[in-house]
Amino acid sequence: MLIPTTYEELAKPLEKGKTMLFFTADWCGDCVFIKPDIPEIEASFPEYTFVQVDRDVFIDICQKWGILGIPSFVAIEDGKELGRFVSKNRKTKEEIMTFISEL
Repeated sequence: MLIPTTYEELAKPLEKGKTMLFFTADWCGDCVFIKPDIPEIEASFPEYTFVQVDRDVFIDICQKWGILGIPSFVAIEDGKELGRFVSKNRKTKEEIMTFISEL
């Protein structure tokens, strides 16, 4: 999983190929809950580059993309949004895998 710290690092994987943005924050209990499952989810979908987006580092990106609740997931292909799994509710590994499978 890529963990960008600059806007350039965040933008690069969005330009080409399939990217799964994982919006998160260290203080988010629901994010901490799902993080141990992320490596398995990532391994199940090797066609995606997973990118962890820290909500506190990229708050303006979250606002621009309408990310109101975390953790949230946004799928991008060649710079275009394919779909999103965004809600204020805790997400399970099964829900995330279903979301990605149905894209």
